[in-house]
Parts: sequence; C-alpha cells; structure tokens
Amino acid sequence: MLNVQGLFTEYVSDKGVVVKAAQDVTFEVPQGKLFTLLGPSGCGKTTTLRSIAGLEKPVSGSIEVNGKPVYSSADKVFVPPNKRGFGMVFQSYAIWPHMTVFQNASFPLEVGNKKYSTQEIRQRVMRVLESVELDAYHERDATRLSGGQQQRLALARALVMEPQLLLLDEPLSNLDSKLREKMRFELKKIQRELGITTIYVTHDQSEALALSHEIAVMRNGRIMQMGTPRDIYERPNSEFVADFVGTINFVQATVRSTDPDQNRMVVDSEIGVVQVPMNEAFHVGEKVQVCVRPEDVHLSDENPPDTHTNHYLGSVFAKIFLGDVLDFQVKVNDKVMLARVHPSQKTPVGAPIHIVLDPSDWIVIKAQASDKH
Repeated sequence: MLNVQGLFTEYVSDKGVVVKAAQDVTFEVPQGKLFTLLGPSGCGKTTTLRSIAGLEKPVSGSIEVNGKPVYSSADKVFVPPNKRGFGMVFQSYAIWPHMTVFQNASFPLEVGNKKYSTQEIRQRVMRVLESVELDAYHERDATRLSGGQQQRLALARALVMEPQLLLLDEPLSNLDSKLREKMRFELKKIQRELGITTIYVTHDQSEALALSHEIAVMRNGRIMQMGTPRDIYERPNSEFVADFVGTINFVQATVRSTDPDQNRMVVDSEIGVVQVPMNEAFHVGEKVQVCVRPEDVHLSDENPPDTHTNHYLGSVFAKIFLGDVLDFQVKVNDKVMLARVHPSQKTPVGAPIHIVLDPSDWIVIKAQASDKH
C-alpha cells in the first residue's frame, strides 16, 4: 500500500547547520496495517512522516501509495500535501474552539475539493463520530470536551475524509498516563475495525509495542531494525535497540566455547560463567554483550535444584514496590542485576538471594564500542 524507497530528507536548522534527518529510509506498509516509526527525539521519525505527508520535500528517494508516486526524485514528481488525500493527527489536536464537535468533524468535507450534500455530510460525520464514541456529544462545544475526547475528535476529523493513509505524530503525548493507556486501546480498536493503513510516530516504546503490526526503530536518521513488536523486544539486533525498547540488563562477556550444532555457547561474564544461545557465528575469545530482560531474572530464597545451568548467589542491593510488580536490584559479584518479580517476594535488602536464568532467555549481541547505554 505504502512504499518508501531510499528516502533522504535534509534541512537547514535555525543555526544554519544542515540536519540529515532521514538517511536512506526504506520500508513498505501493507493495506490495513499500523506501522510505527519509533525512536528518540531527533532520530528522523517525524521528518520521515512529514515527507510522506508532503510537508517536507525530500532530497532523493521515492514514496508511492497504491502504486502511484506522490514523490519521486528520479521522475521529478512532488504531489502537494493537499492533493495527497491523507488524514493527519498531530501532538496538538488543533481543535477549533469556536465550533461544536460536529462542526469540527465536518470541516474537512466542507472545504475540500469534492462537494457533498448536507445529508451526505451529516451521515459521514455521525458515522465517524460514532466510531470514536462521540456521537452523543455532536452538539457540544469542542472546548467542553476532556483531553481524551479532544484527541478522539482530532482522529474523527482525520477519518471523515476516509483517507487511504492515516498519519499520526505523537497523538497521545499530551494525555496523562492513565488516559494514554485507555486511548491506546481505543486507537487500536478503531484502526483495526476501519482497516485503515496507518503510520504512527512515537518515542514511547510501550505505545509502539501495544499498537503496531510492525515497528521501525530509528536512530540518527536511519532505520536500525524493523520487525514485529515481539521480534524487536525479544530479538533486538543491537545494544541501542535492546536498550531503547524496554528495560534490559547488559552483561559484558567473552566467548569461552561454542557449540553450533546445539545452538548454544558458554561465556565468561561479569556475573560468572553463563550458558547462552548461539544465534549467530561467534568465535572463542570474542567480546559480546549478553542481555536479559528483568522479568526473565528469577529469584529464590532457597537454593534451587542442581538442574539449573545459570545459577548465581547474590545479595539484595535495593528494591522498589511498583504495585503489581516489585523491582529488585541484586548484586552478583560487582554487577547489579535488575529483576522484576511478583510482590510476594519478601527478601529484605542486604540478604542473600539466588538468581536463576534460563539459557534461552538470554539475548547475545556483538559488542559495539560506539553504543552507549
């Protein structure tokens, strides 16, 4: 449906410096899917979205929607934003305060190139307001809506044109955490029910994991990794992606032995000898980062059975109660490991505690001196 190939977008900053915002960005989004551009501030995700919208003119590359180019440097094609017919929702909802909910939602139909009858406008607006659960408020002044309702109204206004592509730039960032969580469910429900192809930009990794069919993690204008939420979370391809998406323990290690036939290897690490998966060709003596998510660090007050390969004795360094989970910092040798466990774990600070780590839960990444975490 959407095909972006070799996109380069650069602009000159306020200080006269050339910013290389998007560098060789390439991805495809099938019809009806939600694709997320995820990354920290300044990584190029918003510039990429604005290039798709036509609000930025790229330096080179191509953007096609349903096989038709809206931008091509080779063929000198640049379709202006108002002719692309995409729906857009940005951080600031830009709700018009002097209009009712209905008037806000109907505005794009009234000012667009295509003419609609009063009855057609009413049918389309009420249908879209119903899909975002605002039909009961259609006569209310837009300023009297809550933050979440205003966000839904901005979405309704983008959907009323029945766009072939919906572009969302950090649409939930102005909401408080509880409302943001609720809106994630609503947004996902609306997107799936209407089957609308959506490009979503966010720096919030939990939002990306919750909403997306596929995620592209960006850094310094480039896509570092692309995959399903589960792929990105469970099989990050670099320290940057592992660190940016979710919380993770990094442990420096050196490969001691390899067993490619069994898809495993043994490393000497900061916490001791660890058996880990061998997911690519590592060699003995190679420096690696072995990583494990806090929820995969299992704690026990009792000495576990000898059947556990990766078993270490540590001491509780600190702990934080978070309601549904408890975060333990456990010191093993001089390394502090984060474990996320059930609140029933009552081991006091300073007490000894056993750590058990399933070999299959480890992620092994080539050591990258340039990556900081």
